[in-house]
Amino acid sequence: MVLLVAMVLGTKVISGSAAQNTIPGTFSPAGFAQEQFTSKIVPDIERRSADLVQVTIAIKGDPATAAEKFDAVKGSAAPVFSVKFTGTAGKSDGSGLMPVDVKGMPSGTSVLVQMGPAINGTAVRDATGQVKFSDFKNQVDYQNVGVELNNQVKELVLSKVDAAALAGRAITVTGAFELINPAAFIVTPVKITEEN
Repeated sequence: MVLLVAMVLGTKVISGSAAQNTIPGTFSPAGFAQEQFTSKIVPDIERRSADLVQVTIAIKGDPATAAEKFDAVKGSAAPVFSVKFTGTAGKSDGSGLMPVDVKGMPSGTSVLVQMGPAINGTAVRDATGQVKFSDFKNQVDYQNVGVELNNQVKELVLSKVDAAALAGRAITVTGAFELINPAAFIVTPVKITEEN
């Protein structure tokens, strides 16, 4: 009985992703995302980020030319732009999207920032061009890396922001969006700061 108690007390329970990390040669999407997000992905999105108003005006003129001019990366369905903008935060809706009123934006174009709890799309994965399908064993790993990078956004960016408290305040956002709908840019943020 004493031996059994000692065995139970000496047993360490680890999660599935942690278990994967302990097996040599086993790929961990979570481990990859944790290693790459802060060290490579965020700095490259910040380096690539262009003024959203200028990007929007260029897209309205010619999307293909805009993608080339602003170094957009081919995403799963459309170009992914890295952008930065300052505006007034609105009230987040039930879908987790926070509208931002950005001065100078062409009329008819809305700016929405993903605030969670769900983060959709693969803009963060695709924005830099550093995370390529050919680098992974299969489609599942590639997709899971996108999910885990979005989890990094939730953990390291959105968990530090109170979306409700931002309503009516000036904020600066750096992030990425895939050009799916030219009338509504849904930006996945890698940095949100409140302006004084």
